[in-house]
Amino acid sequence: MDIDLADLNFWRKSLKERNEAFAQLRQLEHPVFFPEKKVPFLRSGKGFYALVRHADVIEASRNAKIFSSEPAVTNPEPPGWVKQVFGESMVNMDDPRHARLRRIVTRSFSPKMLAGLQSDIETACARIVDDAVKEGPGDFVTQVAARLPIHVICDMLDIPQELREQVHKHVDISTAYTGVRPSLARSVQMAGQNMLALLALQRMVIKLGHERIAEPKGDLVSLLVNANPDGEKLTDKELGSFFALLLVAGNETARNTMAHGIRLLTENPAQRELLMSDFDAHINNTIEEMVRYVSPIMQFRRTVTEDYSLRGLELKKGDKVVLFYGSANRDESVFPDPDTFDITRETKPHVGFGGPGPHFCLGANLARQEMRTMFRELLTRLPGIRSVGEPELLLSNFDNSVRSQSYTF
Repeated sequence: MDIDLADLNFWRKSLKERNEAFAQLRQLEHPVFFPEKKVPFLRSGKGFYALVRHADVIEASRNAKIFSSEPAVTNPEPPGWVKQVFGESMVNMDDPRHARLRRIVTRSFSPKMLAGLQSDIETACARIVDDAVKEGPGDFVTQVAARLPIHVICDMLDIPQELREQVHKHVDISTAYTGVRPSLARSVQMAGQNMLALLALQRMVIKLGHERIAEPKGDLVSLLVNANPDGEKLTDKELGSFFALLLVAGNETARNTMAHGIRLLTENPAQRELLMSDFDAHINNTIEEMVRYVSPIMQFRRTVTEDYSLRGLELKKGDKVVLFYGSANRDESVFPDPDTFDITRETKPHVGFGGPGPHFCLGANLARQEMRTMFRELLTRLPGIRSVGEPELLLSNFDNSVRSQSYTF
């Protein structure tokens, strides 16, 4: 079997070829180990076991004490000094530290808070479609998909308008860093660019945090830097790390799903017709099926904290496992005919927002809300909208990102 998930060439393959490879891996008796090449300053080269079945991803997600998010969930793992400079991201923590931070920020994503955002999201979607009509069809990513999530997040944090272009630029740099690098020189260059982008974002929000301590507003920054009823609040470093996480993770899920979604509706006209026959009845399940089919974030890494048996595989303390969400979302034992886009299927078990457990995506409901509202605006005002040609994808083993997608209406 000529499959190497740690090799750059695997991620150059088409989505169809990669899905076929994962289907082969799912049929094997045990998870497969993939050695990694050592990259100085960036990667240890220890390798990982690939968890490709839905049941394995669910088990690892639920059992956070055994499958730890520390020291990092991304590949490559950042050097230790990065945490000293930038602080530690919540996604790379276990309880009780993770629970404390999540407890502080969760109140900002309550149903009441999200309901209060709906009018602003509707206004943003209308403005984005207005601009698309004025400009004429071009690239769906830059004109539509990339604009909405960042706009909503900036509104939530009340980022001044004059700073928002900088936010877009820094987020794009950080997104590119999640891709696969073809050489050591390019890896080092992109790592440097990513660190500068993150530093700029953190400085920006920490400055705003100081201002909102002195003069609180009704925005997310004010909520996070001023104590909650339990006396808990974020420090400067925690605020900076959360801001970077929110901008990158909160942006990519909705952006990637919308960019792939317009193509899915174009290539599956019967499904599109069914959606349009009763939008309110079908849109929620359409969004879930898009997230399942796309798997906007393709993987997260975990570190095994003690010896553990997983489906007959004897894992040792310190072993690395990678949870491949895209493969789990096409597991034939859970999703019949998984390569078919079907908005009527039962999609609740999908792991497109991560698996169940303490690290389930905090912003999942916000992403759903954004996508529902945007597709309603697009399909109501531009009923002939459709993708044109093949998308340009980011070369990445982490982020199922569309760099560009031509479209027309």
